[in-house]
Amino acid sequence: MNYRIEGEFCPNCAAKMERALSSTEGIGETTINFALKTVLLPPSMKDQAQKIMAGIEPGVKLAAIQEERALEETKNDTEEHLDRKHLLTILVAAVLLAIGLVFGSYWRNSRLEVLDYVIYLAAYLLVGFKVLKKAMRNIFRGAIFDENFLMALATVGAIAIHQLSEAVGVMLFYSVGELIEGRAADRSRRSIKSLLNIRPDYANLINQLDVTKVDPEDVLVGQQILVRPGEKVPLDGEILHGSSFVDTSALTGESVPRKVNVGDTILAGMINNSGALTVKVVRQFADSSVQKILDLVENASSRKANTEKFVTTFARYYTPGVVIVALGIALIPPLFMGGVFSDWLYRAMTILVISCPCALVISVPLGYFGGIGGASRHGILVKGANYLEALTNVRTVLFDKTGTLTEGVFQVVKIAPAQDFTASTLLELAAKAEAHSSHPIAKSIREKYGKVPRAEEIDQYQEISGQGIRATINGQYIIAGKEGLIKLAGVKVPSIKEAGTLVHLAIDGAYAGYILIADRVKVGSRETITRLNNAGIKTVMLTGDQEKVAQVIAEDLQISEYHSNLLPENKVAWLENYIKQPDKGKVVFVGDGINDAPVLTRADIGVAMGGLGSDAAIEAADVVLMEDQPAKLIDAIDIARYTKKIIWQNIAFALIIKLGFIILGMFGIANMWEAVFADVGVAVLAILNATRVIRYSISSKMTKNSMYLAKEQVIIP
Repeated sequence: MNYRIEGEFCPNCAAKMERALSSTEGIGETTINFALKTVLLPPSMKDQAQKIMAGIEPGVKLAAIQEERALEETKNDTEEHLDRKHLLTILVAAVLLAIGLVFGSYWRNSRLEVLDYVIYLAAYLLVGFKVLKKAMRNIFRGAIFDENFLMALATVGAIAIHQLSEAVGVMLFYSVGELIEGRAADRSRRSIKSLLNIRPDYANLINQLDVTKVDPEDVLVGQQILVRPGEKVPLDGEILHGSSFVDTSALTGESVPRKVNVGDTILAGMINNSGALTVKVVRQFADSSVQKILDLVENASSRKANTEKFVTTFARYYTPGVVIVALGIALIPPLFMGGVFSDWLYRAMTILVISCPCALVISVPLGYFGGIGGASRHGILVKGANYLEALTNVRTVLFDKTGTLTEGVFQVVKIAPAQDFTASTLLELAAKAEAHSSHPIAKSIREKYGKVPRAEEIDQYQEISGQGIRATINGQYIIAGKEGLIKLAGVKVPSIKEAGTLVHLAIDGAYAGYILIADRVKVGSRETITRLNNAGIKTVMLTGDQEKVAQVIAEDLQISEYHSNLLPENKVAWLENYIKQPDKGKVVFVGDGINDAPVLTRADIGVAMGGLGSDAAIEAADVVLMEDQPAKLIDAIDIARYTKKIIWQNIAFALIIKLGFIILGMFGIANMWEAVFADVGVAVLAILNATRVIRYSISSKMTKNSMYLAKEQVIIP
């Protein structure tokens, strides 16, 4: 069960709580989502988890998500009050510091040095009491390498060598930095939550006498709800009355409204734009599409990227390493090089201020979660940060053909009458000849004809399995089917080179022409392949279709390689061949999520298309494209690469600044005031930079593919 974590805690403490919970019997491996402040726990272990977390970070409390929603308004008021109190404390301390700086030299010259201590210590305790309290508690717990202990040690050391203003200034700026950092983190969380703001707040339940507004979780399967214009659809259901246009952008990223009528399925999270709809609920809210999407995105943090794992591991050793360096600076020069102890101790204290790894730890999960949340706004569900990171290193993309690059629907794409015959005559006689057949090709011909043939027109009907039809229609002897069946009747068939299924017709012993049945390339397939090729990513098509059809589609779309006549097990074998190739990089397979489940599971990254309303697609794949739009794959790779770019910018920025200040501190160039920037200042900038991922994912840069999707459809057999 997901619990919200109430209270303030730093990312480093989040990592400590996560390790402590994961090592607890009965809880097992779990992950704290710092971006959303949530943790997944067995309900029976909530109390024990509460004790463990409070031992690391006092004031932290666990609340069920439902509880948290009910208390949201009260919580916001409380947090605002605490922020005002924190700000007032900072202002008073700043005034006292200013008084000390102005009058300090006078007091010292007038033998009133005690006033110096009173003013500075009062300011120090105002902003530093909580830090000192936490530091003392952590000492008894054995958590020496904690930012509170290190900050306390640095400032108490400064007081010991009579650097009172430095001690107060460091603690004051640290407190200011914490306040700004907290607000920046909250702003980032709000931005991320706004991306996931697709949960409906209420449902209009239809009773016998009236309509009642209720929580969607209280509605049962089979009950009816009313969805008024402008309201979110609260549950998955079937439309019983009414018609409307619905906005599916929150689920699919597609801004074009979709027409729905009686009998159509409508999903939770869609927005009803026009007419009122009466809907019969087919799934409880917990099983609805919108809830599954929210659960998938919110729990994506449990699958950590390698970068995130590296930073977490690095942070565990970074702080002790910096402390050892500081200890060496404080002791070695005075003992062995004749240095002044107070000077080198001050330099050591300066380095201690830089020892917290928060800037590193905080920016990585926020960045990845922002990328995952941003992708969800485009109808792209990424199941974990590890898959988002893997998308940045794609070497080969393997596509299934039918239903992925093509529509997967047989259509009449060409009617070619012979001399002395017309296209309308050819289509009419073919449709009547195929009137009693259930074959998909026969259905496509009848759909193209658009009328229902009359049974009395058809006589002597004979279907030859795998070959075609013989029938007499209005006195005319018709043969419709493969080339061999026509030739068997002694009719000469011209040589025709077309990719697709050819239905030849002979009328009263004369060749009348042919109808070409073919699949249609999906809108966006050509642009997707072109952009992947231009990016240096190899494109491959795997299909069970015949060689000729596969060749035509591969050449038209400019796919690098193709393999035809494949069974599902053959697709897995080809996938493994590409995975084993020595080139570095990930192999992606894109399929429909149902028929291609074995290949999706085996690929480095399995991408399922058409996941909207499909539980099977969401279960089978690592990345789900909610709409049947191949171009969404480009968006997914684009967001992944931008996310990784921002994350490594943050890592490099934090390491360079911290390393630079450590060197400057060693040589006595940087003072403790400036060192605070290398701690909280860098953390704040890292948080703000991480939010660029969210802004980028909803910017116009990410909507450019819609121009390609609007191009004219091209029929390809």
